[in-house]
Amino acid sequence: MSKKAATKKTARKKAAKPASSKSGDVAAVKQLGEAREQLVGELRKTIVGMDQVIDETLIAIFSRGHALLEGVPGLAKTLLVSSIAECLSLSFKRIQFTPDLMPSDITGSEVLQDDPETGRRHFQFSKGPIFANMVLADEINRTPPKTQAALLEAMQEKMVSAAGENFKLDPPFFVLATQNPLEQEGTYSLPEAQLDRFMFKIHVGYPSLEEEVNIMRSVTGNVQSELKAVLKKNDIIALQNLVSRVPVADHLFQYVATLVRATRPDEENTPDFIKDYVSWGCGPRACLNLITGAKARAILRGRFSVSAEDIQALAQPVMRHRMGLNFAAQSEGIDTDEIINRLIKDTSAGKELYDGAA
Repeated sequence: MSKKAATKKTARKKAAKPASSKSGDVAAVKQLGEAREQLVGELRKTIVGMDQVIDETLIAIFSRGHALLEGVPGLAKTLLVSSIAECLSLSFKRIQFTPDLMPSDITGSEVLQDDPETGRRHFQFSKGPIFANMVLADEINRTPPKTQAALLEAMQEKMVSAAGENFKLDPPFFVLATQNPLEQEGTYSLPEAQLDRFMFKIHVGYPSLEEEVNIMRSVTGNVQSELKAVLKKNDIIALQNLVSRVPVADHLFQYVATLVRATRPDEENTPDFIKDYVSWGCGPRACLNLITGAKARAILRGRFSVSAEDIQALAQPVMRHRMGLNFAAQSEGIDTDEIINRLIKDTSAGKELYDGAA
């Protein structure tokens, strides 16, 4: 074979490789869609309703993000997180945040140990509950900021610095935190810097009448359901890598940038109602989370491309905790969700894509 022919053959092999990779990704998307149906089916054994909450939580997990679940007590937030961890074959730890909780209670501390061979004593680092695949930070707003901040490095860097060493957390790693929006006595509001670490702020609402009746039947009955594992850790990591390969059209990047920048009162083309009601808008991390979350939402629905509908569906959980409303909005009973909905429909770029998606 001549040198020229060999070069052409090598070029054909290189050209064929992306197509093969793409077909593999499409097959993986189909597999994830089937796994999602199985996962939801398993969760239905213990969880009644909460369709949107389950969907947004799974999107955060496959996007390598963290989520803040906000709802009144008794809505099965803790049960939901522990059930998801069991169905995904992940190690699970629950941390009950209290006013006297110390940072070392989360990350771990040095313990003095006796060496039976030498008879000498030495310090050994004992890992805290943060060293798990899925960590439930229950009532995170009940502990002081110093302890809340102990989560920051772990959430962002996926590692813990203690005893002069760096300890990497075992992937995949997620923090799902809960907080009660009603009771404010003895609580410490999360600072904006820490709120921004959470990909989603998920609202957990009351169940419907039918759902509440089904909850009573299932909880007070004598039936005990055992959850089965649907995915393993390696599967989750592979699907997280798949999310990064989902293509996004240029006009959707423009749409997300336009939508997020419109939340900032000082921008030139900001709508008047934003200037009237918003003190500060979303930062660039909102853009990143919108794109990543839209990719994960697409493949969870069996699609290997992002649509405007994916972006609009995640606008509220991504942006609601990254905006600050002024006194005028609070006095008129306007919340961030209402602002975001109006922004999607009223902005020029948003209205065009909103109508197209509808």
